[in-house]
Amino acid sequence: MKKAAFIGTGNMGGALLRAACQAIGADQVLAANHTPEKAEQLAAETGCTAVSSNQAAARGAQYLFLGVKPHKMEGVIREIAPELTQGQVLVSMAAGLTVDTLAGWAPKGVPILRIMPNTPCAIGKGTTALCAAPGTAEAHWAAVEEILRETGLVRRLEEGQMDAFSAVAGCGPAFVYLFVEALADGGVLAGLPRDQALAYAAQTAAGAAAMVLERGTHPGALKDAVCSPGGSTIQGVAALERGGLRAAVISAVEAAWRKNRDLGKT
Repeated sequence: MKKAAFIGTGNMGGALLRAACQAIGADQVLAANHTPEKAEQLAAETGCTAVSSNQAAARGAQYLFLGVKPHKMEGVIREIAPELTQGQVLVSMAAGLTVDTLAGWAPKGVPILRIMPNTPCAIGKGTTALCAAPGTAEAHWAAVEEILRETGLVRRLEEGQMDAFSAVAGCGPAFVYLFVEALADGGVLAGLPRDQALAYAAQTAAGAAAMVLERGTHPGALKDAVCSPGGSTIQGVAALERGGLRAAVISAVEAAWRKNRDLGKT
C-alpha cells in the first residue's frame, strides 16, 4: 500500500497532495478525482500515481484524504466503504462534519481524523488544525502530521474548537486579502503606482505578521511601538477605529463561525 491517497484534487486537495509528495515522496501518493484529467495532470506534475476511481484509491493507500464538499462526503465514504480494510484511516477536510457524523457513514472501527487547512498551505505557509476522536492512536496523529509537514503549521485541536479555527484560519486569508487590497488602494490614492502600492502593502502585512509570530509580542504592543505621539500612524489608527475595523473583523469571524456550525447540522 501507498502511504496516502487524495480523493478530490481541487484547489485544497491538490495543494495538500503536492505538499505530501514533498514530505513522504511522490512514489507514496495516489490521486483520484471525479474529473480524471485533473488527477492525471497532478501525476504528471508531481510524479505521484493517478488512479481511475475513488475505489481504486481506497484499495491502494493507508491514509485516505477526503477532499470533497460537505454535502458530497456521505456519498464518497459509502462508495469506498466496501474497499476499506483494517489499518486504513480516513482523513476528512470537510468543514462542519464531526468525527461522529463521519463515523456513522464509515465501516465500524475505521479510524477517522479531521483536518482544516487554509489556502496558504499551497506555498508551504499555511495553518492546519487536526483533531480526532478520543483514543485515536498516536501513530495515526503522527502519520498525518508527517504527511502534511510541508504545508506549514500543523496543530492538534479539540474538535469543539474546529469551527472557530476554520473561521479564523480557514476564512481569514480572504479577510487579510481585503485589507491588503484596501491598503494598496490607499497607496494609490496617495500617489503610488498600483504595482508598487500592492507590493508594499503585501510585504508590510507579511512582515507585521512575522513580527507577531517570531517575537511573541502582543500585536497591541507592536502597534503602540509604531505610534509616535501626535504622529501620522496614530492618526491613521484613529481613522480605522472610527471606521469600526476591529468590530467588523470580529463580526466577520463570528459570521463564518456560525456558518461552519450550520454546515455540521446534517
